[in-house]
Amino acid sequence: MDTHESTFPLIISVDDHTVEPADVWQDRLPGKYREAGPRIVRAPVKEMTFLGGRFRPVMGEPGDDGPVGDWWVYEELRRPLTRLDTAVGYSRDEIKLEVITYEQMRPGSYDVPARLADMDVNHVQSAVCFPTFPRFCGQTFTEAKDHELGLLCVRAYNDWMVEEWCGPSARGRLIPLTLIPLWDAELAAEEVRRNAARGVRAVAFSEIPPYLGLPSIHGDGWDPFLRACDETGTVIAMHIGSSSRMP
Repeated sequence: MDTHESTFPLIISVDDHTVEPADVWQDRLPGKYREAGPRIVRAPVKEMTFLGGRFRPVMGEPGDDGPVGDWWVYEELRRPLTRLDTAVGYSRDEIKLEVITYEQMRPGSYDVPARLADMDVNHVQSAVCFPTFPRFCGQTFTEAKDHELGLLCVRAYNDWMVEEWCGPSARGRLIPLTLIPLWDAELAAEEVRRNAARGVRAVAFSEIPPYLGLPSIHGDGWDPFLRACDETGTVIAMHIGSSSRMP
Protein backbone atom coordinates (compact mmCIF):
# COMPACT_ATOMS: atom_id res chain seq x y z
CA MET A 1 0.00 0.00 0.00
CA ASP A 2 1.42 3.39 -0.93
CA THR A 3 1.64 6.32 1.49
CA HIS A 4 -1.40 8.05 -0.04
CA GLU A 5 -3.66 5.05 0.52
CA SER A 6 -2.35 4.50 4.04
CA THR A 7 -3.30 8.07 5.05
CA PHE A 8 -6.51 8.53 3.06
CA PRO A 9 -9.04 5.69 3.47
CA LEU A 10 -10.93 4.43 0.45
CA ILE A 11 -14.34 6.05 -0.03
CA ILE A 12 -17.64 4.28 0.63
CA SER A 13 -20.15 6.02 -1.63
CA VAL A 14 -23.78 6.10 -0.49
CA ASP A 15 -24.96 7.95 -3.62
CA ASP A 16 -23.82 6.15 -6.75
CA HIS A 17 -26.15 5.26 -9.62
CA THR A 18 -26.59 2.39 -12.02
CA VAL A 19 -27.97 2.46 -15.55
CA GLU A 20 -30.01 -0.72 -15.85
CA PRO A 21 -28.98 -3.05 -18.70
CA ALA A 22 -31.54 -3.47 -21.46
CA ASP A 23 -32.49 -7.03 -20.44
CA VAL A 24 -33.28 -6.53 -16.73
CA TRP A 25 -37.05 -6.93 -17.06
CA GLN A 26 -37.25 -8.87 -20.31
CA ASP A 27 -35.15 -11.64 -18.74
CA ARG A 28 -37.12 -11.76 -15.48
CA LEU A 29 -40.80 -11.01 -16.17
CA PRO A 30 -43.25 -13.83 -16.97
CA GLY A 31 -43.68 -14.23 -20.71
CA LYS A 32 -47.19 -12.75 -20.85
CA TYR A 33 -45.93 -9.47 -19.37
CA ARG A 34 -42.83 -8.90 -21.47
CA GLU A 35 -44.58 -6.91 -24.18
CA ALA A 36 -46.02 -4.51 -21.58
CA GLY A 37 -42.98 -4.56 -19.30
CA PRO A 38 -39.93 -2.29 -19.64
CA ARG A 39 -37.92 -2.90 -22.81
CA ILE A 40 -35.41 -0.96 -24.88
CA VAL A 41 -36.23 0.40 -28.35
CA ARG A 42 -33.71 2.30 -30.49
CA ALA A 43 -35.43 5.27 -32.11
CA PRO A 44 -34.94 8.96 -32.96
CA VAL A 45 -36.13 11.80 -30.76
CA LYS A 46 -38.71 14.18 -32.24
CA GLU A 47 -38.43 16.76 -29.47
CA MET A 48 -37.27 16.92 -25.88
CA THR A 49 -37.66 19.63 -23.24
CA PHE A 50 -36.99 19.98 -19.52
CA LEU A 51 -38.98 22.91 -18.20
CA GLY A 52 -40.24 23.63 -14.71
CA GLY A 53 -38.86 20.32 -13.49
CA ARG A 54 -40.85 18.39 -16.11
CA PHE A 55 -39.01 16.15 -18.58
CA ARG A 56 -40.98 15.86 -21.83
CA PRO A 57 -39.39 13.64 -24.49
CA VAL A 58 -41.23 12.63 -27.68
CA MET A 59 -40.07 9.44 -29.42
CA GLY A 60 -40.08 9.25 -33.20
CA GLU A 61 -40.49 6.16 -35.35
CA PRO A 62 -37.47 4.16 -36.56
CA GLY A 63 -36.31 5.80 -39.78
CA ASP A 64 -37.50 9.30 -38.85
CA ASP A 65 -35.03 12.16 -38.89
CA GLY A 66 -33.44 13.18 -35.62
CA PRO A 67 -30.77 12.03 -33.15
CA VAL A 68 -31.06 8.33 -32.35
CA GLY A 69 -31.03 6.97 -28.82
CA ASP A 70 -32.11 4.01 -26.73
CA TRP A 71 -35.57 4.42 -25.18
CA TRP A 72 -37.26 2.60 -22.32
CA VAL A 73 -40.78 1.66 -23.38
CA TYR A 74 -43.18 0.66 -20.60
CA GLU A 75 -46.99 0.82 -20.89
CA GLU A 76 -47.51 4.38 -22.25
CA LEU A 77 -44.13 5.65 -21.05
CA ARG A 78 -41.37 6.54 -23.54
CA ARG A 79 -38.22 7.51 -21.65
CA PRO A 80 -34.84 7.89 -23.44
CA LEU A 81 -31.40 7.37 -22.02
CA THR A 82 -29.75 10.79 -21.88
CA ARG A 83 -26.30 12.19 -21.37
CA LEU A 84 -27.53 13.62 -18.05
CA ASP A 85 -28.13 10.03 -16.85
CA THR A 86 -24.47 9.15 -17.16
CA ALA A 87 -22.04 12.00 -17.70
CA VAL A 88 -18.88 10.32 -16.38
CA GLY A 89 -15.90 10.68 -18.71
CA TYR A 90 -17.31 13.69 -20.55
CA SER A 91 -16.29 17.31 -20.17
CA ARG A 92 -18.72 19.82 -18.71
CA ASP A 93 -19.29 21.36 -22.16
CA GLU A 94 -20.39 17.95 -23.49
CA ILE A 95 -22.95 17.32 -20.74
CA LYS A 96 -26.32 18.41 -22.07
CA LEU A 97 -29.84 17.13 -22.53
CA GLU A 98 -29.46 14.75 -25.48
CA VAL A 99 -30.45 11.16 -26.21
CA ILE A 100 -27.74 8.50 -26.19
CA THR A 101 -27.33 4.77 -26.75
CA TYR A 102 -25.63 2.24 -24.49
CA GLU A 103 -22.60 2.38 -26.78
CA GLN A 104 -22.28 6.12 -26.09
CA MET A 105 -21.90 5.77 -22.31
CA ARG A 106 -19.03 4.57 -20.18
CA PRO A 107 -19.42 0.76 -19.74
CA GLY A 108 -19.06 1.14 -15.97
CA SER A 109 -22.51 2.73 -15.99
CA TYR A 110 -24.12 -0.70 -16.49
CA ASP A 111 -21.36 -3.36 -16.48
CA VAL A 112 -20.11 -4.69 -13.12
CA PRO A 113 -16.44 -5.47 -13.91
CA ALA A 114 -16.09 -2.11 -15.67
CA ARG A 115 -17.70 -0.38 -12.68
CA LEU A 116 -15.23 -1.98 -10.26
CA ALA A 117 -12.34 -0.82 -12.47
CA ASP A 118 -13.76 2.73 -12.45
CA MET A 119 -14.12 2.56 -8.66
CA ASP A 120 -10.44 1.63 -8.40
CA VAL A 121 -9.51 4.71 -10.42
CA ASN A 122 -11.77 6.88 -8.27
CA HIS A 123 -10.46 5.65 -4.90
CA VAL A 124 -13.84 4.05 -4.04
CA GLN A 125 -14.03 0.84 -2.04
CA SER A 126 -17.80 0.21 -2.01
CA ALA A 127 -20.93 1.85 -3.38
CA VAL A 128 -24.70 1.95 -2.90
CA CYS A 129 -26.37 2.53 -6.29
CA PHE A 130 -29.73 4.21 -6.88
CA PRO A 131 -31.80 3.31 -9.98
CA THR A 132 -32.19 5.28 -13.21
CA PHE A 133 -35.24 4.04 -15.13
CA PRO A 134 -37.32 3.20 -11.99
CA ARG A 135 -36.35 6.68 -10.64
CA PHE A 136 -34.97 7.24 -7.16
CA CYS A 137 -37.44 5.09 -5.22
CA GLY A 138 -39.48 3.28 -7.87
CA GLN A 139 -41.87 6.09 -8.83
CA THR A 140 -42.01 4.70 -12.39
CA PHE A 141 -43.79 1.56 -11.20
CA THR A 142 -45.95 3.43 -8.71
CA GLU A 143 -47.30 5.67 -11.47
CA ALA A 144 -48.00 2.76 -13.83
CA LYS A 145 -51.58 1.66 -14.50
CA ASP A 146 -51.07 -2.04 -13.85
CA HIS A 147 -49.88 -2.55 -10.29
CA GLU A 148 -49.84 -6.33 -10.66
CA LEU A 149 -47.24 -5.84 -13.38
CA GLY A 150 -45.64 -3.05 -11.32
CA LEU A 151 -45.08 -5.42 -8.41
CA LEU A 152 -43.47 -7.95 -10.74
CA CYS A 153 -41.24 -5.17 -12.10
CA VAL A 154 -40.17 -4.14 -8.59
CA ARG A 155 -39.33 -7.74 -7.71
CA ALA A 156 -37.51 -8.27 -11.01
CA TYR A 157 -35.40 -5.16 -10.39
CA ASN A 158 -34.57 -6.35 -6.88
CA ASP A 159 -33.61 -9.81 -8.15
CA TRP A 160 -31.28 -8.20 -10.70
CA MET A 161 -29.85 -5.86 -8.06
CA VAL A 162 -29.08 -8.70 -5.65
CA GLU A 163 -28.14 -11.49 -8.05
CA GLU A 164 -26.41 -9.57 -10.85
CA TRP A 165 -25.37 -6.01 -9.97
CA CYS A 166 -24.33 -7.01 -6.45
CA GLY A 167 -23.71 -10.66 -7.33
CA PRO A 168 -20.46 -12.66 -7.20
CA SER A 169 -18.68 -10.56 -9.84
CA ALA A 170 -19.10 -7.47 -7.61
CA ARG A 171 -16.88 -9.15 -4.99
CA GLY A 172 -18.83 -7.53 -2.15
CA ARG A 173 -18.04 -3.99 -3.29
CA LEU A 174 -21.52 -3.08 -4.58
CA ILE A 175 -24.08 -2.82 -1.77
CA PRO A 176 -27.64 -3.79 -2.75
CA LEU A 177 -30.33 -1.10 -2.56
CA THR A 178 -33.79 -2.48 -3.30
CA LEU A 179 -37.19 -0.99 -4.16
CA ILE A 180 -40.66 -1.49 -2.71
CA PRO A 181 -44.17 -1.27 -4.18
CA LEU A 182 -44.88 2.17 -2.74
CA TRP A 183 -48.62 1.91 -3.33
CA ASP A 184 -49.13 -0.85 -0.70
CA ALA A 185 -47.38 -0.77 2.69
CA GLU A 186 -48.15 -4.44 3.41
CA LEU A 187 -46.64 -5.55 0.09
CA ALA A 188 -43.74 -3.21 0.79
CA ALA A 189 -43.14 -4.94 4.12
CA GLU A 190 -43.19 -8.34 2.39
CA GLU A 191 -40.60 -7.15 -0.11
CA VAL A 192 -38.36 -5.78 2.64
CA ARG A 193 -38.46 -9.14 4.41
CA ARG A 194 -37.96 -11.09 1.17
CA ASN A 195 -34.79 -9.17 0.43
CA ALA A 196 -33.55 -9.07 4.02
CA ALA A 197 -33.67 -12.87 4.03
CA ARG A 198 -30.96 -12.83 1.35
CA GLY A 199 -28.77 -10.25 3.07
CA VAL A 200 -30.12 -6.91 1.82
CA ARG A 201 -29.92 -4.11 4.38
CA ALA A 202 -31.02 -1.01 2.42
CA VAL A 203 -34.26 0.05 0.75
CA ALA A 204 -35.10 3.18 -1.26
CA PHE A 205 -37.93 5.44 -0.11
CA SER A 206 -39.29 8.93 -0.82
CA GLU A 207 -38.31 11.89 1.32
CA ILE A 208 -41.83 13.40 0.96
CA PRO A 209 -44.33 10.65 0.03
CA PRO A 210 -47.42 12.96 -0.16
CA TYR A 211 -45.86 14.64 -3.21
CA LEU A 212 -46.29 11.25 -4.90
CA GLY A 213 -49.91 10.97 -3.76
CA LEU A 214 -48.90 8.61 -0.93
CA PRO A 215 -49.52 8.74 2.84
CA SER A 216 -47.42 10.98 5.06
CA ILE A 217 -44.81 9.36 7.30
CA HIS A 218 -46.48 11.24 10.18
CA GLY A 219 -49.56 9.00 10.05
CA ASP A 220 -49.98 5.26 10.53
CA GLY A 221 -50.10 4.25 6.87
CA TRP A 222 -46.46 3.21 6.62
CA ASP A 223 -46.37 1.24 9.88
CA PRO A 224 -46.13 -2.23 8.24
CA PHE A 225 -43.21 -1.08 6.07
CA LEU A 226 -41.41 0.72 8.91
CA ARG A 227 -41.93 -2.26 11.23
CA ALA A 228 -40.38 -4.59 8.64
CA CYS A 229 -37.38 -2.28 8.29
CA ASP A 230 -36.98 -2.13 12.08
CA GLU A 231 -37.24 -5.88 12.54
CA THR A 232 -34.76 -6.68 9.76
CA GLY A 233 -32.28 -3.86 10.39
CA THR A 234 -32.95 -2.40 6.95
CA VAL A 235 -31.72 1.16 6.38
CA ILE A 236 -34.15 3.53 4.60
CA ALA A 237 -32.29 5.49 1.91
CA MET A 238 -33.91 8.71 0.67
CA HIS A 239 -32.31 10.42 -2.32
CA ILE A 240 -32.95 14.14 -2.69
CA GLY A 241 -35.63 14.56 -5.35
CA SER A 242 -37.24 11.17 -4.59
CA SER A 243 -40.55 12.97 -4.16
CA SER A 244 -40.27 13.87 -7.87
CA ARG A 245 -39.91 17.52 -6.89
CA MET A 246 -36.90 19.60 -6.08
CA PRO A 247 -37.06 21.42 -2.73
